[in-house]
Amino acid sequence: MQYYSWILSFHIISLISWMAMLFYLPRLFVYHMENIEIQEYINIIKIQEIKLYKYIGLPAFWATFISGITMLLVNPSIFSSGGWMHAKLTLVILLIIYSFSLGYYLQQLANNKCTKSGKFFRFYNEIPTLLAIGIIILVVIKPF
Repeated sequence: MQYYSWILSFHIISLISWMAMLFYLPRLFVYHMENIEIQEYINIIKIQEIKLYKYIGLPAFWATFISGITMLLVNPSIFSSGGWMHAKLTLVILLIIYSFSLGYYLQQLANNKCTKSGKFFRFYNEIPTLLAIGIIILVVIKPF
């Protein structure tokens, strides 16, 4: 338990980096789809999308995931403090699914096979915000 605060700090730092990718990558997808006819622009956006996902998003996700699992292993009693942790983990699983769905769309866009519109990605961009609000409320308020 003496290292728990350090693990928690690392977890929060990693989470901030992961969330940055989750918030910004769909916005790049919007720009990609709304400027699909400008090839020079698309070439630049594709590089930004790949670098954001592979070099920032995925490492930050794994750091967040591993530090989160470590905290649960170090402090398993957190599961007996009410159902808030189970609810939080449910939302986290949805956030993980969302994160990997961005990888799917990244591949679709890279191969010029994406059929989604910029409007779709504008809506899709709101999902991590809603999940983050739920997660934060569960962690801070612990309503269950």
